[in-house]
Amino acid sequence: MTTQRVLVIKLGALGDFVQAMGPFAAIRAHHAGARITLLTTRPFAELAAACPWFDEVWLDDKPPLWRLDKVLVLAARLRGGHFGRVYDLQTSDRSSWYFRLMGQGVEWSGIAKGCSHPHANPRRDFMHTIERQREQLAMAGINKVPPPDLAWAEAAPGRFDIPGRFVLLVPGGAPHRPAKRWPVERFGRVALWLAERGFTPVLLGTNKERAEIDTIRAICPQAVDLAERTGFPDIIALARRAEAALGNDTGPMHLIAAGGCPSVVLFSHDSDPALCAPRGNVTVLRRPSLAELGESEVEAALDGMLPAP
Repeated sequence: MTTQRVLVIKLGALGDFVQAMGPFAAIRAHHAGARITLLTTRPFAELAAACPWFDEVWLDDKPPLWRLDKVLVLAARLRGGHFGRVYDLQTSDRSSWYFRLMGQGVEWSGIAKGCSHPHANPRRDFMHTIERQREQLAMAGINKVPPPDLAWAEAAPGRFDIPGRFVLLVPGGAPHRPAKRWPVERFGRVALWLAERGFTPVLLGTNKERAEIDTIRAICPQAVDLAERTGFPDIIALARRAEAALGNDTGPMHLIAAGGCPSVVLFSHDSDPALCAPRGNVTVLRRPSLAELGESEVEAALDGMLPAP
């Protein structure tokens, strides 16, 4: 018997990728004997390869439409995959265009015009990502979508031996959206408050947050700097050991919350938690401007999550 081939499309961004992990698991359970391929982008290659739901991972470099040579290569690869069913969890104009590249005969769940299993809800853009994807899959015949279970991350050996109890701090965010960042000096003073209570603050970020990390370390020298040292699987493993986490509305906080870590996530007017907030043991604090959010309220939210010193 020919093994069914299934394609799942999820190109990014990180928070959206994390919120698709429940649907990934549901698709795997529904197509238990199928060969499932994930089409994603290069930043998520390591995380995708570590996930237990896919037999192979393809990378999409998202060629511009005017690069006909690259488009034809992508089209040949998609058609050559001989996929019987496609779950487009990206549901963008670009991923819907892939429906046309693949030609007729493939079952397609998404929003592409003419597809076999459309997510036919005109208010889909007003739904939280998790509810929207759950409804999309229900319309394609998958009625049970679990919350993400990232226990598989425990199988990866931990690379960081942080003694005692620790709290993750994520002070960064997209450079082009500064309104989503809480003032870094307040992160530093909360880090000092944590250290005084016996919890080691652990700082996560990239080279784009180097100035913020250095500022926090200047205020709280006890903080551990892991900036530029953690891949996405590392963040999940750390989240499963941490006592709590504090961060801006950014992708790593989705990973941390999905890993089961009690989390305080900070939102400004720049994004709507009703549509995109992480789910789980999460407290959302929101102000029109994050400059209006005081340290005492953040500390109170964390205090409700932390064990007694």
